[in-house]
Amino acid sequence: MPAILPLERRAQTEDRWLKQRFDTVLPQIMRRDKVSMWILVAGEYNEDPIVETMLPATWLHARRRTILVFFDPGEGKPIEKLALARYPVGDFAPAWNPDEQSDQWAELAMIVAARNPATIALNRAEGFPLADGLSATHYEAIVRALGPDMSKRLVSHERLGLGWLETRTSDEMATYPTISRISHAIIEEGFSERVITPGVTTSDDVVWYFRNRISELKLDTWFQPSVAIQRADGGKFSVQEMGYRGDTVIMPGDMLHVDFGITYLGLNTDIQRLAYVLKPGETEAPKGLRDGMAAMNRVRAATIAALKPGRTGNEVLAGARQQIEREGIEGTIYSHPIGYHGHGAGTWIGAWESQKLAPGRGDYRIDANTVWSIELNAEHRVPEWGGQKVRFMHEENGFLAPDGSFRFLDGGQESFILVPRP
Repeated sequence: MPAILPLERRAQTEDRWLKQRFDTVLPQIMRRDKVSMWILVAGEYNEDPIVETMLPATWLHARRRTILVFFDPGEGKPIEKLALARYPVGDFAPAWNPDEQSDQWAELAMIVAARNPATIALNRAEGFPLADGLSATHYEAIVRALGPDMSKRLVSHERLGLGWLETRTSDEMATYPTISRISHAIIEEGFSERVITPGVTTSDDVVWYFRNRISELKLDTWFQPSVAIQRADGGKFSVQEMGYRGDTVIMPGDMLHVDFGITYLGLNTDIQRLAYVLKPGETEAPKGLRDGMAAMNRVRAATIAALKPGRTGNEVLAGARQQIEREGIEGTIYSHPIGYHGHGAGTWIGAWESQKLAPGRGDYRIDANTVWSIELNAEHRVPEWGGQKVRFMHEENGFLAPDGSFRFLDGGQESFILVPRP
């Protein structure tokens, strides 16, 4: 288990990263998309998801109504960062004194008029909820405050917000592999004789071990872990049901599946791993199960080969599916971005319920310096289980570099986790 920082060091790290992002990512994406000004508004406990990522680490929520304004003065000058709020917001310049001007919206209008931006971006997007954080009430208030002429410069801008959320810095990427390694270490603990006693332990016992372990380590999770069982009994299996769950007792010969993620330093993991419970005398999983994992990893290889900057999610899905169909593999691909959010900002690469191309969400272009959850499955008939079709689930997180190369943060699964360890 890697070292885990105390809370005060985490806050310091997140604030340092945030300052670097304002100095590097912010000007890059505003100038890439030719945006003069970006206005974000958040109400307390009803934050825009993008505003949440811009607040100081000790701000667990926005306070009252918080308005953030970014303005590019041009000529290579630094982006101006203004906060219209009743409390200081990190290193944003305070831009509103309620004692002098009681109307926060009127102050915003004066700031905009003084800078006369050519375009004003707002977080409104039909197909991407993470870039759609501006409430209808706040939008109407902005339009009223700016007036009809200046309001003509308002643009709904999904790419700007998604670019902020999806782009990772070099400092973040120096640490992200450790976050993945922590996730793997917890999974290895749960899928071990430390937790599992065949014939006694249920799948829910393992689920709650994971939840309690996350809490013990003072980490968070963004979803309830799941543990599912497949076994040689012809039982049905789907991505939605994921095999036997709940009070099912784990037995020798079972294949176990976990879907697991943590939140640490503001970043998320989303990982699935497979384990096999050894029968007496066994030292490895049956060959049919191992062949199924190999087929799963061929789907993984096809997906990674197709994942390139500049392509759309639909193009990646089509290319990867063509490859696995050539290889005669029955697989399903449903990969997604990850970062500040578990199901992160950016394009869809398929969906577990449909392998058809997705208009809109699947047409978004893939950018480099992004992290991806390579999620998929393969179905394979296992002779040792009477030819039963078994579904082999995969999910692992990795980085897409500017040169188009891809690397897993902490390796991908190549063989079963064995319980107990031989």
